[in-house]
Amino acid sequence: MGDQIGISIEGKLGYVPIQEFNRINSNQLGKLAQADIFASFLRINILYMIARAGSGHIGSSFSSADIISWIYLHENSIDQNLFFSSKGHDAPAFYNALIGLNKLDFDLLHKLRQIDGLPGHPDIKTPNIVTNTGSLGMGISKAKGMIAGNRLKKISQEIFVLTGDGELQEGQFWESLISASNQSLNELTVIIDHNKLQSDTLVANVNDLGDLQAKLESFGWYVDRCDGNNLEQFSTALNNSKNSAKPKIIIADTIKGKGVSFMEHTSIDSDVSLYEFHSGAPSYKVYIDALNELVSNADQLLIKNDMAPVECVTIDTPTVSKTIDDPEKLIAAYSDVLIKHAKENEHIVALDADLVLDTGLIPFKEKFPARFIECGIAEQDMVSQAGGLSLKGMIPVVHSFSCFLSSRPNEQLYNNATEHAKIIYVGSLAGILPGGPGHSHQAVRDISSLSGIPGLTIFEPCCRQELEDIFEWAVNTNKESTYIRLNSLPFPKLFKLPPTYHFKPGTGSVIKEGYKIAIIGYGPIFINELLKASKLLSEVSINLKIINLPWLNTVDNSWLTEVTEGIDFLVSIDNHYSIGGQGDRIANSIALSNPSNLSLSRIALNKIPASGTNDQVLEDAGLNASFIAKFIQNIISESD
Repeated sequence: MGDQIGISIEGKLGYVPIQEFNRINSNQLGKLAQADIFASFLRINILYMIARAGSGHIGSSFSSADIISWIYLHENSIDQNLFFSSKGHDAPAFYNALIGLNKLDFDLLHKLRQIDGLPGHPDIKTPNIVTNTGSLGMGISKAKGMIAGNRLKKISQEIFVLTGDGELQEGQFWESLISASNQSLNELTVIIDHNKLQSDTLVANVNDLGDLQAKLESFGWYVDRCDGNNLEQFSTALNNSKNSAKPKIIIADTIKGKGVSFMEHTSIDSDVSLYEFHSGAPSYKVYIDALNELVSNADQLLIKNDMAPVECVTIDTPTVSKTIDDPEKLIAAYSDVLIKHAKENEHIVALDADLVLDTGLIPFKEKFPARFIECGIAEQDMVSQAGGLSLKGMIPVVHSFSCFLSSRPNEQLYNNATEHAKIIYVGSLAGILPGGPGHSHQAVRDISSLSGIPGLTIFEPCCRQELEDIFEWAVNTNKESTYIRLNSLPFPKLFKLPPTYHFKPGTGSVIKEGYKIAIIGYGPIFINELLKASKLLSEVSINLKIINLPWLNTVDNSWLTEVTEGIDFLVSIDNHYSIGGQGDRIANSIALSNPSNLSLSRIALNKIPASGTNDQVLEDAGLNASFIAKFIQNIISESD
């Protein structure tokens, strides 16, 4: 279509069809030209895929597109050798490369983060995806295991692993280097997508990697460095590495957002505190500006090689779900609560694991810079630092996504507990939603993994008022540690805590009165689903009582007996796996208080959650209002 794609009318998206990929794949282009054009097509389709999905990671997908193109096209990395990402954020680039090579159904281009499509992070259920990724630092270790298996089976195979540079802050990356060298794993080539930026800011602003090449060489690896967005340099470095008997690392210096001038981090002030295009979908205007630039880049490469300009397909944008009017946002509320207490208590110190935006810490960082510690992608280090701060009389407040904060530093959490530390842990992105990122980011086992830690009290607030009370208690009343799981999604204000609500250990509140059958749950997403379910049940004359209990590993037995008086059937619902969730505590409380007339049933997650839209994921897991209503109807029907 030339320099302009011609879809300036709002509501249209454009992508490169498979015929265009086939055209360059069948043309007798040189290797470099083919890979350059292929990468330019990838960037167009990555942009489309993320814009259509409404979320994804543009910056790192763009920075790695050239590397991915070369290895898939010219290193026999599908039919013979293996290639996978250890960082996972670049999944759209991997997907589009496989689509462009006819190794994935082209229709999947339209289904990123859809339950019947492509998950937000790589998963082996997708054809030609080698291993699950998303939680950082595991890639080299996985590759070492694959090589060990190959050697036992006498299989000759090269394995290529792509990592991010922020990922190098994870301890497992450095642990994995030593034995690979000692075992002379020359089948292994690691490429570092060194785009200089992690989630929020420059790597150098968080933990400067220093002389990275010297550090890596000191572990006994062959190391080379090149421009990773220059395929002539990259392919030469890769080819030179093949002569070494050592495991290899190519430090590929790249540009985050490569291909769109205003997305490239090199066009932004180097002191910028927040890179705009790490994650999320662009606005429509930004999308069109980026698309026109990408198409122009592709056309220049095609014309240079005596080929016709790219012919993009345009389609209408998908229907956007209705936005919530005046939603409740717990992350924003948490920012206010934290600052309020920090003003009152100079001992409060906030620690972050490279998620300052997502965890609501930007206002705190700006107001109390001396009491803010950026730990980077190093959760174990962060939690142990918090332990040290606690030993010195400070009140550390530790932040990350729940999925990482509850699992990576679990041993460090326990060590802090053995010192009776007073620490507040705040895990955002808690529970099964949002569903787009997939299982690596869905915190649905944190209650079970943390409940065994002595002295650690776990909460999930359903609204701002509960959050304020929980944090007040954690700072001023609790003598030991507190874990607060926060849902990161905006939600409608469909309910208020009753006037009789009083914050007291192990107790909750009645959100809606009812008789005969009650359901007990927690958190804004599920309380709203319960209210929707109660409306469905009212249509069949079932009056459901809804009980909210924010204490996830503490239940006041006398309160539970009192609040279920007159109830024949109690149902617990967990935003978590069934094993180890709040339902276990409720069952234990019922067994101890022994109300003979009360029957308990449970609704919870019983399989690895899917990646998809929020509605799709709740329905697939059997945790939406419709399923809840049918579940309760069955209980009533079976009792009649």
